[in-house]
Amino acid sequence: MCAITLQRSLKVERMGRVPYGPMLALQEDRHQQVREGTAEDTLFLLEHDPVITLGKNTKDGNLLVSEEFLTQRGFELFRTGRGGDITYHGPGQIVGYPIVKLQEEERDIKRYVGYLEEVLIRTAYDFGIKAHRVDGLRGIWVGNEKLAAIGVRIAEWTTMHGFAINVSTNLDDFRMIIPCGLHGRGVTSMERLLGTPVALSEVEDRLVFHASQMLDRETRVVEPTPLPNIDPVATVPPAEAHP
Repeated sequence: MCAITLQRSLKVERMGRVPYGPMLALQEDRHQQVREGTAEDTLFLLEHDPVITLGKNTKDGNLLVSEEFLTQRGFELFRTGRGGDITYHGPGQIVGYPIVKLQEEERDIKRYVGYLEEVLIRTAYDFGIKAHRVDGLRGIWVGNEKLAAIGVRIAEWTTMHGFAINVSTNLDDFRMIIPCGLHGRGVTSMERLLGTPVALSEVEDRLVFHASQMLDRETRVVEPTPLPNIDPVATVPPAEAHP
């Protein structure tokens, strides 16, 4: 008699537009729960209020404006534990945070990142955009311009952070940074490439579909978890030295 293997589930929470600090706290809490087996694998989909985030590999000089200037513009600045360099999140950009406990046969970080890239490539293709990978760089590209970024952290084989795809993002906001620390490359959005508005909800639908396929999990959309009440000032860690 053959054993029946049940497909793992992936709970999808569509959060809407949320500030970075409370969402990071929710991510960290869910990461611990998934790691310990007390919560299901989760995919958070959302927009962030304007924020600049610094990854573990952020180099000096990739933030082109002062922290005071960011504050005046209503931007937040966060130093995070994800991989990668500096990036921007804001309205019109869909951010995905998969909190997934990788099983023994899934424990290949490069392959996992490749799966996320494939989710993004297939989603873009559904809207008539042919995106591609670039050897040695994370994310997906159209020509010399980046359409979506990826930065992940994996602890005890449980993932957090994830991807961000520009749908109708204000691309001028990227001028305050050197995105992902890459010189000589630009950024683009689905709306700019297509020359027409794109509904965020439709892009989220396709992201959910392709995440189910690539991560081999059965998705179900549930009500979003309320964000924790935290002091926004206390969420900004002190400056760190980065290699």
